[in-house]
Amino acid sequence: MVGERRISIFGVINTLILSLVAVATLYPIVYITAVSLSDTAAVVQGKVFLFPKGLNLEAYVEVLKNDTIPRAYLNSIFYTAFGTFVNLLFTAVAAYPLSQKGFFGRKFFMMTIVLTMFLNPGIIPTYVVVQQLGLTDSVWALVLPNAIWTMELIILKSFYENMSSQIREAALIDGASEYRILFNIVIPLSKPALASIGLFYFMGHWNSFFLPLIYLNDPDKYPLQVVLRDMLIYSAENDAGLVDRSALAPQSIKNATIVLSMIPVLLIYPFAQKYFAKGVMLGSEKG
Repeated sequence: MVGERRISIFGVINTLILSLVAVATLYPIVYITAVSLSDTAAVVQGKVFLFPKGLNLEAYVEVLKNDTIPRAYLNSIFYTAFGTFVNLLFTAVAAYPLSQKGFFGRKFFMMTIVLTMFLNPGIIPTYVVVQQLGLTDSVWALVLPNAIWTMELIILKSFYENMSSQIREAALIDGASEYRILFNIVIPLSKPALASIGLFYFMGHWNSFFLPLIYLNDPDKYPLQVVLRDMLIYSAENDAGLVDRSALAPQSIKNATIVLSMIPVLLIYPFAQKYFAKGVMLGSEKG
């Protein structure tokens, strides 16, 4: 009885804490959406709390009719899709030999890779290297310096190690090359792991604004996050060219842009969620 009561008390406290966390997480999203859909007078007077005060879609029309936001939106989609593809390809290829116990220099390469988590060269040396390679003001500057994330590489390597070695041995006996084993057998069997780390890669590229800010010089190549940053930082007197002048409240236009930037994440995350729990436990068990 005492144990059941303790479990009951723990469940109640845990539920309350998680409810508070959920409210704290959802409130900014609900508030931003409500402001973007409310009348200008209600926004200026500060009457918007949780629900829109009068349905008004003019903020979204104002944002989308200008070339800056749609172009930045398409740039973000391209950078994210291409960057995630490169990340997954490079990570899958690099993790495979590191997962093979017979690979020469395996421990040395793993030690070198792990050291990069603690010894970061810094932004200035990295920028100099990117500049000398002629990658600035191109998508390669956003993709190649971060083609492989160390933690994701370790996770996928652990997943490969947990796969049955008999599959690879059978393929070698049938005359398959290492490339065919990787692309025709190992990668198809690693879809849960790839989907899990792909979600992290996707979020990293979609939310990135610092790398595009320092590597891209052409404003037409800016992703949505850089344009959104400019809108949020600069005052209404300094953000000319980002959105057209209108009778709308600046908060409505900024919040409408934020809501539009959340749509891809809200669409993709539910499909990747089933792999997320698996990804957290990747490499934790041997089997």
